[in-house]
Amino acid sequence: MACALLSGCLLHAQTAAETTPTFSSGVNLVLVPVVVRDGKGRAIGTLHKEDFQLFDKGKPEVISKFSVERPGAELVVPVAAVETDAEGHPVPKPAGPPAAAPIAAHFVAWLFDDLHLTFADLARAREAAEKKLDALEPDARAGIFTTSGRVLLDFTSDREMLQKTLRGIQPSNMIPGALQGCPNIEYYVADRIEKGDPQATRLAASQFARCSGGTGRSSGQIARGLVTQALATGSRNTKLSLDVLKALIVRMAKLPGTRNIVLVSPGFYLSADHRPDESELIDRAIRANVVIGSLDARGLWAAGADPSSRSISFQMANEIDDANIEVLAELADATGGGFIHNSNDFGGGFTRVAAQPEFIYVLGFSPQSLKVDNSFHPLKVTLTKGGYEVQARRGYFVRQVAAEPGEQAKQEIEEALFSRDEIHDLPVSLFAQFSKTGDKAKIEIFARVDVKLLRFHKADDRNTNKLTVIAGVFDRNGNYVTGNERSIELKLKDETIEKPPESGVLLKSPLEVAPGSYVVRMIVRDSEAQQMSAQNSLVEIP
Repeated sequence: MACALLSGCLLHAQTAAETTPTFSSGVNLVLVPVVVRDGKGRAIGTLHKEDFQLFDKGKPEVISKFSVERPGAELVVPVAAVETDAEGHPVPKPAGPPAAAPIAAHFVAWLFDDLHLTFADLARAREAAEKKLDALEPDARAGIFTTSGRVLLDFTSDREMLQKTLRGIQPSNMIPGALQGCPNIEYYVADRIEKGDPQATRLAASQFARCSGGTGRSSGQIARGLVTQALATGSRNTKLSLDVLKALIVRMAKLPGTRNIVLVSPGFYLSADHRPDESELIDRAIRANVVIGSLDARGLWAAGADPSSRSISFQMANEIDDANIEVLAELADATGGGFIHNSNDFGGGFTRVAAQPEFIYVLGFSPQSLKVDNSFHPLKVTLTKGGYEVQARRGYFVRQVAAEPGEQAKQEIEEALFSRDEIHDLPVSLFAQFSKTGDKAKIEIFARVDVKLLRFHKADDRNTNKLTVIAGVFDRNGNYVTGNERSIELKLKDETIEKPPESGVLLKSPLEVAPGSYVVRMIVRDSEAQQMSAQNSLVEIP
């Protein structure tokens, strides 16, 4: 890395590898996305921190972080890179209209729960999804995924491939044949029996007696064996669904744009053992700005409908439906997404869940007297003014210690790098240039830092601050191509602070790429004020 030396100062650059930056995970804050809608269902963005109240296990918490995000805002690429020759002199631009922005700005993952969907429900949902994907916007990329992992298409704008992949999805029910026979014990009922619920136990025995004609002790023993199978199969399918969803969130965290998951499912039961995993993937989704929208693929559905077909009581059918559908509502509420159920308007439903609300408030707090005891903390968000509907995260699990400040800083930088938002907290201006040699090209990304507006602390006779600088390059489809990370130690004399050079400090990151269309992004974060700047630049290399 090259940088300009200030007169009378020592500027030291640490060595950094030209590889993908690596980061550690961990959180100091619990983040709570909140969507507030008016009486007409429109998301509003005019509220302030003092308008919110947040409760953890019923106790009020101090909201220490507050922001209003606009997920649907346009990608800002204000500066186009300049082409230079080998000596760094600008090359005249060819005549003609400017090139369109090359980078995808909106990513939608269509996740079909083929582990739990019936053929009829899947067919209806698939038909509606085909129409939505056929109208894919030019700056959007869609991917198709399944909870079984049997069908997968990474993000693309190829409509023909999307349609072909969509038509290939089939139910992948992994329930053994014995469980599909007599009786078909639901995972929820089996979990109740495992917890010693006498009503559920009697129900399973009577189910077997009714469908097999058997009576007495043998029917109870066989029913018990079926319960064991139902527990194992239900737990495996639920865990696989959550694992696929978490992996998809991790994948989307590296995409520079708005990130939506459309979960198409009839719902599935989460036992107490699965709740920490659900909380963890919600944390990941919130920090990666992934909005999960869910659609109940059963369509217009009367809870507990036709219980005779399931050989269970109307009350138990209601309980099963409520337990299965709860996960769809929780994922949507926790991430700001839409939840569509009891509706046969799949086209309109997909439009809602594939979009993001215009405004999402993000509240952050540091829990009081936090204990790492794997306990569930219910959350509640209220407003100091009435007339609004509040959608917010419902709770979280405590499973890890808070991150060290250094780890938190790394995580913030990573989130900024794979975001698309411009941040201007620090006095930094960005520009880029590129040069070509045959079939190779080099992009040079420059950040000019105005040291007059930085914060410093005194160490001996120097004013010190540490700048972390990360540059990243993304291709037309939003895929990360290359980047580098460096730390810059500023140690300035008093006279330099009082009369700094007008040019400031110039930081340069050279990156080698193939000719093509790119958006480059540079992040600068300082250690004193713990603030960042993030800017984009468009690069078209013919």
